[in-house]
Amino acid sequence: MSETTYVYLITGFLGSGKTTFLNRIIDRFPKNKKLMILMNEFGEIGVDGTLIENDDLEMMEISKGSIFCVCVKTDFIKGLYQIAQTVAPDVLIIESTGVANPSDLKRDLKLSLFKNRFQFRDQFCIIDARNFMDAYETYVAIEKQIASSTCFLINKVDLATPEIIENVMGVVRNFHPAPEFYETTYADIPLEKFFLDQSAADESGKATLPAGSYEPSLTTEQLDRYLEDMMDTITAEMTPPDCLMSAVYKWTGDDIKQVEALAARLPSSIIRSKGFLIDRGENFLFSYVMGDWSIEKCEIPSERIQHKNILVFIGPPESIASLEGIEEGGNWIKVSTFKPMV
Repeated sequence: MSETTYVYLITGFLGSGKTTFLNRIIDRFPKNKKLMILMNEFGEIGVDGTLIENDDLEMMEISKGSIFCVCVKTDFIKGLYQIAQTVAPDVLIIESTGVANPSDLKRDLKLSLFKNRFQFRDQFCIIDARNFMDAYETYVAIEKQIASSTCFLINKVDLATPEIIENVMGVVRNFHPAPEFYETTYADIPLEKFFLDQSAADESGKATLPAGSYEPSLTTEQLDRYLEDMMDTITAEMTPPDCLMSAVYKWTGDDIKQVEALAARLPSSIIRSKGFLIDRGENFLFSYVMGDWSIEKCEIPSERIQHKNILVFIGPPESIASLEGIEEGGNWIKVSTFKPMV
């Protein structure tokens, strides 16, 4: 059993390319090391977990809010405790929701509950070059993500001008004197520096625990009591940085052009939408980011897709309210709406 788990955080605003980057890491990760993924999605229904290209990977999903705010903080700490006690990976990669304020992660990892198992390594911030400036001027979460990150992927540079890219870098430099930049398409960067050439360094840096030093696991009651005490004392940074909510709609139509028509008239204030669609026996992935959208054939087997013809929308309350009218066309049924902390 590994005695130390190195933790990497992938952050970045909605639709920036976090899951694409995560899949690249998984594909290139050393086969002799044990990897664990913790995925956090803002909406009630998780989509990104299905997009992970490795069926055998250890993975945990937490939905319905940010793991760094009060809405699912206890779920996050319980998840970390389970990982520490039962999985004990060499590396834990956390993909946070795109609206997260990750400032408290280092503090969370140092909770006495974990007995110094977790060691924070790097925080990657994925930036959508084309949409960044508009989002940065509107959403507080982006500033928090930039301020706490160490490595920046300026992604989708093929869709942005050199002037826009330089403006993005200028914003980041306001928070960091010497930021580490990678200009990328499809979040492709050399990963050797971070994951592939660290075996010797990892072994030399690990603390060795004396034989018999492992303590018995807490009971469910003990863990709940610990979390109650923790929540009473840790409150300063545990509120959502932006007022956002999500809505889930089911498509009941019979022609994917109906979804295209909806996408074309969605307001750009809808930040993100995603979901799997089935049309004439073929699988498609719908992706919408601040006015830009695509519907592409999906090679994921149908049996792996848990939520078919379901779209999750994320945006401010007024934009989610504007979706109410889509049911009038007869091809959509509202499943639910969700606002963290309410």
